[in-house]
Amino acid sequence: MRELVSGRNAGRVGVDDRAAVIDTVNRYATALDSRDWALLDEVFTPDAVGDFGRGLLTGREAVRDLVRRMLGGCGPTQHLLANHRVELDGDAARCVCQVRAFHAGAGAGGGGSYEIFGEYRDRLVRTPDGWRIARRELSVHHEIGTRDVLGP
Repeated sequence: MRELVSGRNAGRVGVDDRAAVIDTVNRYATALDSRDWALLDEVFTPDAVGDFGRGLLTGREAVRDLVRRMLGGCGPTQHLLANHRVELDGDAARCVCQVRAFHAGAGAGGGGSYEIFGEYRDRLVRTPDGWRIARRELSVHHEIGTRDVLGP
């Protein structure tokens, strides 16, 4: 049985799973903003697939390499996630949330910034270590600033 666990259903069965799914999704933002690349092991499955608009990535290491390259050349970042919509189906879950990500420039690009407004669409699976993202898609709806503040 598939159960949407948000809004009026939030007080029913699945609240612990819903919270755990949201914690996993939010952990991604924490990893990026703190540059704690090892924390991504607690976000993605080893064979995770990522689509960030730059071609399909296969494997947690490929996702880690991309975000590390992109954020390696910029200054502070802040990834804000909100309006999580969670669907639970046994040991599988879907989560869609809004993202607003700010990237400050560093070095020669120190005066610039880049900000996106978009949506993450995630498929998660329950593992022995907790919920992990098996597939992530980023859809960017709006951009402000210059991508030049990101890494090569």
